[in-house]
Amino acid sequence: MATESSSKSRPDISTFKGQERALRAGRLGTGGLLLSVLAATAPLMVVAGVMPTTFAVMGIVGQPLLYVVLGVVLVLFSVGYAEMSRHVHNAGAFYAYISRGLGGTAGAAAALVALVAYNALQVGIYGIFGFEVSGLFATYADLSVAWWIPALVAALVVGALGWLKIDVNARVLGVLLIVEVALVVIFDVAAVADPAAQGLSLHAFNPDTLSGAGVGTALCFCIAAFLGFEQAPVYAEETSRPHILVPRVMFLAVGGVAVFFALSSWALTVATGPSAVVAESQKQSAGLLFGLTESRLGGTFTDVLHVLFVTGMFAAMLSFHNVVARYAFAMGREGLLPAAFGRTNSASGAPGTGSLLQTAVSVVVVVVFAIADDKPTGDPTVPVLHLFTWFGNIGSLGVILLMAAASASVIAFFVRRGAAGAQAWRLVTSALAGIALLVIAVYTVKDFDVLVGAGPGSSLSWVLPGIIGLAVLVGLAQGLLLRARRPEAHARIGLGNEAFQLEKAAGEVS
Repeated sequence: MATESSSKSRPDISTFKGQERALRAGRLGTGGLLLSVLAATAPLMVVAGVMPTTFAVMGIVGQPLLYVVLGVVLVLFSVGYAEMSRHVHNAGAFYAYISRGLGGTAGAAAALVALVAYNALQVGIYGIFGFEVSGLFATYADLSVAWWIPALVAALVVGALGWLKIDVNARVLGVLLIVEVALVVIFDVAAVADPAAQGLSLHAFNPDTLSGAGVGTALCFCIAAFLGFEQAPVYAEETSRPHILVPRVMFLAVGGVAVFFALSSWALTVATGPSAVVAESQKQSAGLLFGLTESRLGGTFTDVLHVLFVTGMFAAMLSFHNVVARYAFAMGREGLLPAAFGRTNSASGAPGTGSLLQTAVSVVVVVVFAIADDKPTGDPTVPVLHLFTWFGNIGSLGVILLMAAASASVIAFFVRRGAAGAQAWRLVTSALAGIALLVIAVYTVKDFDVLVGAGPGSSLSWVLPGIIGLAVLVGLAQGLLLRARRPEAHARIGLGNEAFQLEKAAGEVS
């Protein structure tokens, strides 16, 4: 009787703590998860912005072939990464996998790198978003609006949406993404139907087009277009069958993105002619796509495309916001951030404190850049060139390094479990992907001045990538400190809900 009474008097850990420390399961199916991760790729922003920039800066016609090459590399990466997702379900994704393979200290470093990298990717988009919305007001309403006003409004709206149920977010992202993709496909068809003087040339897929010295740097530009697919495991706790849905979505996302961007960049070469695409990109920059649609599909279509260009960026910001919030949640739950971050909103099950953190970071960064750039004689493209370019490349470098480390952790994880023989082919693909990703990371650091448009002797070439290096060092120090002072917290790094279940079992035993 006494045992029964004490059992009733003790709060049910699964309910009491679970409300705060567990994300709501069953919120996302295959479609919702796929749309949530693909929104981060911002297809229209890539086609209108990244592709012309890569053609212009690197002078390489074979950009379509680069997307195919990167697609192969990332499929190889996904083989081991997807298998890992069957064994580890944690909103911390990258850092959870790295913890389980390379240890808690490495996981702590990966956690901070992920938090910095995804914050940078999300915040960076506010610069180009504000600039484009300001341009829309000037063009269609004859109003002069400073870029930072729409940027701040967007930060607050994204923050509000981050507090809602993830399935609501998925529907918002899904509508924006589907319309955006449809318009790019219409352009692709129009370009093929009305090619330039060289006709339907496949020259852009010729390996000879990749013989220039800038291929490594071009890979750095192009891999940023894929970022988003690797986020699928972040939502594992919010799906009903993570061991099935997460791997399925990753392969669908990588394959779909590779094909979509290879065909769309090829369509640009067809519309201008392979021999003219570099010169036209240098001349028109981000206006290349809109100029090509104007002549083929008319002014109304181009106006709609300008609007969807903006909404696509908004979708990417919301997608990255959700990822950052979940990383913060996972880190708070496991002692890498204050415990307040490891709690969810009781009404929606969303990681509310993590969402507030990301919103606060966004607002602060936009305000800092607004103060620095708000000069009467200043160049209005500064927020685009600085906020978007600097932060976007910092984030890309961080994610590339995380993918390389995750590839190594896959190998270590299965070797430690005595499953190296059974998983041999997956370990080989992980090793190949890890090597390729490290090569891309080296080129990214080496040519960072090119990526951010700085001069060869600029301090930005080491200060900006140094932010990721600093995150690694601080994360390692935190991990070592936890191991020395709070070994039980260090042992929980990467365990996620498994640590919660162990805690629950211990409570029942006591």
